[in-house]
Amino acid sequence: MTTCKTITLDFDEEMKNTRKLLERVPLDDAHRGYRPHEKSMPLDRLATHVAELPGWMKVALEQEVLEMQAGFQPRIAGSTAELLEIFDQAAASGRAAIDTVSDEAMTKNWTFRFGTMFEMTSPRPNVVRSFINHLVHHRAQLGVYLRLNEIAIPGMYGPSADDGNFRYRTEDKSVASE
Repeated sequence: MTTCKTITLDFDEEMKNTRKLLERVPLDDAHRGYRPHEKSMPLDRLATHVAELPGWMKVALEQEVLEMQAGFQPRIAGSTAELLEIFDQAAASGRAAIDTVSDEAMTKNWTFRFGTMFEMTSPRPNVVRSFINHLVHHRAQLGVYLRLNEIAIPGMYGPSADDGNFRYRTEDKSVASE
C-alpha cells in the first residue's frame, strides 16, 4: 500500500467523524462567542478552524512553502450551514490532493512560516499526519465546548454518553450498553 493510500484510510474516517460533530455546532448569537477560558478560542473561531483543516492537505501537497503574514485574519463562519459548506469544500479538496499526489512528491519537505515568529520544515508524510492529528485535537476541544453547553456529542470511535444505547453507571464507574 502506498503512503497516500494509507493516509486516505485515516483521512476518510476522521472526516466522517468531524462532520458529525460540526453538524451539532450552534453558531447562533447565544453560542458563537462562547469560551470556556479566557485563553480559549471562541466557539465560532474554533469550529471554523476545524472545518478548514482538511483543506490544509491541498496546501501541503501542492506547494512546498506556505508563508502567512503576522496580520493574518482567520475566516469565521456565520452559520452552521456555512460551517458545513466550508468543511465539505475543505474535505473534498484535501481528499483530492491526497488522491493525486505521487509517492515521489511525498518525499519532499514542506515548510510553514508565520511572519518572523515561527518556521517549521518537515517531510510531507509527517506534515499530513500532523494535520490530521491537529484536526482531531481541535475537534476534541470543540466537543468539550459543546458538552459544556449541554449539546449532545455524537460517537466518534464508538458510542458517546449521549447515544441512547450507552450509559455510564456512576455507582461502580463501569460502562454498560443497553
